[in-house]
Amino acid sequence: MRAVLITLGLILLAAGIWVLLGHGSYQQTDTLVQIGSAKVTATHDTPISPQVGIASIVVGAVLALIGFLREG
Repeated sequence: MRAVLITLGLILLAAGIWVLLGHGSYQQTDTLVQIGSAKVTATHDTPISPQVGIASIVVGAVLALIGFLREG
C-alpha cells in the first residue's frame, strides 16, 4: 500500500507540473453550421486550467507524504 501511495503521489505531482508548464490541453469540437444531416465542425485545443495543475500537485504531495510517513 505504501508503494502505491508514493507512486500515485509522484505521478500526480508530475502531471500537475506538466499542466502548470502549459503542456496540458484537450481537444474540443464545436459545430459551426448544421443544415439537415450535413454539418461543419471545428476542432481546437483547449488548455487545461492552471487550478487543475495546482490541485494535482497538492493532492500528489499529500499522497506521497502519507506514503513516505506510513509504517509497515
